[in-house]
Amino acid sequence: MMAAPSMGRGRVGIIGAGSWGTTLANLLAEKGRAVDLWVFEEDLFQAMGRKRENEVFLPGVPLSENIHLTHSLAEAFSGKSILVCAVPSHAVREVFSQGRPFLLEGLLIICATKGLEGETHLTVSRVIREVIGQNWKGEIACLSGPSFAREVSRKIPTAVAAAGSTLAAAQKTQELFSGPFFRVYTNPDLLGVELGGATKNVMAIAAGASDGLGFGHSSRAALVTRGLAEMTRLGVKMGADARTFSGLAGLGDLVLTCTGDLSRNRMVGLELGKGRRLAEILGEMKMVAEGVRTTRALRALARDLRVEMPITEKVYEILYESKDPREAVAELMSRDPRSEREGL
Repeated sequence: MMAAPSMGRGRVGIIGAGSWGTTLANLLAEKGRAVDLWVFEEDLFQAMGRKRENEVFLPGVPLSENIHLTHSLAEAFSGKSILVCAVPSHAVREVFSQGRPFLLEGLLIICATKGLEGETHLTVSRVIREVIGQNWKGEIACLSGPSFAREVSRKIPTAVAAAGSTLAAAQKTQELFSGPFFRVYTNPDLLGVELGGATKNVMAIAAGASDGLGFGHSSRAALVTRGLAEMTRLGVKMGADARTFSGLAGLGDLVLTCTGDLSRNRMVGLELGKGRRLAEILGEMKMVAEGVRTTRALRALARDLRVEMPITEKVYEILYESKDPREAVAELMSRDPRSEREGL
């Protein structure tokens, strides 16, 4: 690897030009940072270059003049003191394996992807750390919380959390992204912040299915609350701080994703609740609904750790075993009586 850089105000690499990666690139560019935005798809790269707009994932939002588009992973990785990972969770290992030779030794990598790796069940930061190697001298952070790309791009006031492998990494992330309409709080619990961001997408599918079945606000509130209990149980079992899950990256993101009309995962659940098939729903989507893949990994992780996650289990059965959502709800409601605090 190359020599350690000065953190300074050098170019920032944003890896992934979906709606969130494009939004974060604009956010930083409008703060005066020079940004290299890596676009995976050749046709999208060409179109964004011509129109200076991401018409596929973020239509109607012009790209800042401070954003340089690149289709070269080597160019996006090379010479950067800060890299932001915004590719789907299933692509993280491959992308960072390819980019590893171009990494500077002391850079800060910020994970803006929410999910778990399918085979290993690792969080995104742990996948990256495994790819780069434990002897790598750099820092890893994550940015997570209740934030829709479309709303952030419209400069709607938003608050999120930044956690890091060190407090300094979290503080650098906070300083990098904080602005007049985008407030960033630090959190010392990197694992908890990432688990919250992954788990809430699964709960959003459940909440969407409830809405699709025509159930009311009471049903959705119950799912959000018990989803939070599942999230907290798993996190504490893995060594995360329970307080994290009552914060922005836990409850905050959970409420947003389970109730917001811009939530892709809620939309998947909504359509499932109406009786549509998963393959048909996903075939019509341009963007990735992380919760679909994460459900499989989260269920396996919960079973490995012997953590009871009944909502996750039912979402898995709906997605991968074609269980009728109404039947899944009936089974959840008929479980043995227990204390609300059991397992917490």
